[in-house]
Amino acid sequence: SEYSCCLDEGLEPVCFESSDDIGGLWRFKETPEAECASIYRSLVVNTSKEMMCFSDFPMPAHYPNYMPHTLLLQYFRLYAEHFNLLKHIQLQTKVLSVKQRDDFSSSGQWEVVTESRDGHKETQVFDGVLICSGHFSHPVTPLSAFPGIDTFPGKYIHSWEYKDPDPFRGQRVVVVGIGNSGVDIAVEISRVAEKTFLSTREGGWVVGRMAGSGLPLDIMVNRRFLAMLLRLPPRSLVNWAAERSYNKKYDHRLYALQPNYRILDRRPIINDDLPGRIIQGALQIKPNIQQFRGSSVVFDNGVVEEGIDAVVFCTGYKATFPYLSPSIYSGPEGGMSLYNKVFPLSLEHPTLAIIGLLNATGSLMPVAEMQARWATRVIAGLNHLPPLATMQKMIGKEMKAKIKRYGSVKKAALEVDYIPYMDSIAQEVGVRPNLLYLFLTDPGLGWRVLYGPCTPFQYRLRGPGRWTGARQAIFTQWERVFQPLKTRPIPEPNISGPSFWSLTGGAAVIFAIIVLQKSVPVFLQDRVASIASLMTYIESVLGWRNV
Repeated sequence: SEYSCCLDEGLEPVCFESSDDIGGLWRFKETPEAECASIYRSLVVNTSKEMMCFSDFPMPAHYPNYMPHTLLLQYFRLYAEHFNLLKHIQLQTKVLSVKQRDDFSSSGQWEVVTESRDGHKETQVFDGVLICSGHFSHPVTPLSAFPGIDTFPGKYIHSWEYKDPDPFRGQRVVVVGIGNSGVDIAVEISRVAEKTFLSTREGGWVVGRMAGSGLPLDIMVNRRFLAMLLRLPPRSLVNWAAERSYNKKYDHRLYALQPNYRILDRRPIINDDLPGRIIQGALQIKPNIQQFRGSSVVFDNGVVEEGIDAVVFCTGYKATFPYLSPSIYSGPEGGMSLYNKVFPLSLEHPTLAIIGLLNATGSLMPVAEMQARWATRVIAGLNHLPPLATMQKMIGKEMKAKIKRYGSVKKAALEVDYIPYMDSIAQEVGVRPNLLYLFLTDPGLGWRVLYGPCTPFQYRLRGPGRWTGARQAIFTQWERVFQPLKTRPIPEPNISGPSFWSLTGGAAVIFAIIVLQKSVPVFLQDRVASIASLMTYIESVLGWRNV
């Protein structure tokens, strides 16, 4: 999408891709390639198709809501062909260095050195650079944190190397780390291993992909109205209501998953099968590893598991760009000194932008696209950044709030909340939806934008890059959600009206609520009503009432 954004602003893009095809992270390779992202064979996306598509190109209606990596790669091909982007991509071309020209203070230009597969090196000059290589290419395996690992006779790998569970058939396996990949891999290995142990220091809130009535969870929770509603009561109350709702499905404390943080303080872990594997005894949750003793693993609670055959470290990645000087983007204490997670503060001219270096409470694809739309306009001189002092102040204020929420610079550095972040960038570009205008001129659309899922199409309704098909895409988004599910015709039910007893019971409940409301002091009545509405809405969204 970054190339398309360049074309939208009249720029001439050139894309350097080190592999022999497009797709990046989402192109499966049997053998991992050094300094390239790597995925496992069974990977399914954690965000649904309506929430993760590019803003001017809906995914095909027949695609499943949560698709395997093969279909996502197919979507990329459709997108590239539709916008005629392939001609701008130089495959099998590795970027060796990106550095400022000697006259950068006056020109703002960059010198890029590349190397083709046959070893030919070339130096080119560009007016602007977008760094889009992501942060899943350099795995981190902190072996020094695991005393005795050198005595372990079995095999250990990083999740970057993992492809499928076959090598672990019949073995006793420890998986270290409870992120999305760690849980996916532990669940998959547990189907073929003799025993699987998932080791975690903190635990985690694990949620499935489905919400109420089996609809995609992210479609139900990423809504403007809900985001506004959640700001009304104290955050502790919202945490309590959400945790209560999720624990109705299975008690995280009972399943040894209860983390030492509240549910809204981190992105949840997405997995549909973990509780089933736990209750069947195929997978056990364990605390952090204290040490290795040969083939035995000692956990922090003193429990020892013997005869361990293999360990899979799902311990994350290091965000690094070997071709770029770290001084350009690094901040204090290992943080990223990037204005709005995009522009390095160290540059005299904002002609380099880092795209996709974040973790969002939503899909990364539309966020990266929005960043690119903004970056290309800044590079083209159509948008301007605030003064340096203002940007530094904003970064400092944001980091203080993030540290309070996440506990450390390391944990806070890449985290953003989906709707507020998208809206902040959209405001810079001039494409943030104007709700008042929509309700006055197109109430049906305004209603869908405020109360419906915050799909990427909302950011193509107005301003630069406006797409005439955006309104139609919003009005038909539920059809695309439902289509892959309607695989067997079922007649509509003949629903009769409510019975006398249900009406009587409902009236009694309403009467009781009114009496209860009147018993509350007047100054608290509005807050009680808001909280009651909020809890009802949260529970309906999370699946305990039909939406």
